[in-house]
Amino acid sequence: MKSRLYDKLTPISSGKIAVLVDPDKQTPSELLDLVEAAVRCRVDFFFVGGSLLLENNLSATVKTIKAHCTIPVILFPGNNYQLCEEADALLLLSLISGRNPEYLIGQHVVAAPLIKESGIEAIPTGYLLIDGGKISTTSYITQTVPIPADKPDVAVATALAGEQLGLKLIYLEAGSGAANPVSAGMISAVKKNVSLPLIVGGGIRSGAQAEAACQAGADIIVVGNILEKAPELLMELSLAVHGTHQTTNENKA
Repeated sequence: MKSRLYDKLTPISSGKIAVLVDPDKQTPSELLDLVEAAVRCRVDFFFVGGSLLLENNLSATVKTIKAHCTIPVILFPGNNYQLCEEADALLLLSLISGRNPEYLIGQHVVAAPLIKESGIEAIPTGYLLIDGGKISTTSYITQTVPIPADKPDVAVATALAGEQLGLKLIYLEAGSGAANPVSAGMISAVKKNVSLPLIVGGGIRSGAQAEAACQAGADIIVVGNILEKAPELLMELSLAVHGTHQTTNENKA
């Protein structure tokens, strides 16, 4: 069994940033540029995966990242096929905001023997889809109705249920390329009621949005889609999450 990456996720003493890499959307040269930028910008984690992968690039993507930096690589799987034992950990996502049994437990049953055999650290994660102003790929594929953006009480109750079921992380997701990120009010409401580390992603396009999410209670900010169009924003986002007072890089290439 590999060392526990979860210990680096909790307790959270300061904001952390994760870059989400979709293996279908990165050429080898673009991936190398992203890894170099991530090291330079003090990114804390790489999340690798996607709702729908059309190319068989998952393993190569993980290996490339690990060959060029020491930033931990965590799988962010859209289905039970997205496994790679070279990764440092796996977010074992249970879509607790939906009612589709395939994404609550079905995919997990199929993957469980493979996960055990691989020895990869599986981190049980309560995954909540929040309405980000447009239909996301995840919502479409899983046939899940997102929690309305103006219903923080529903998000709170759902996250609480996840914690009481023994999940170890809560992930609030507005969807890749969302028109609107998860609101500070919803983040704050969930954080006040749940003691687990809180991940927030989807629609975060500026340092101001990242800072607002952190101030509301997000422990880990996830960015990805915006970097495909504006990779230069990574430094702004990282500084907003970490704070400009931090100047050392803990992840050397």
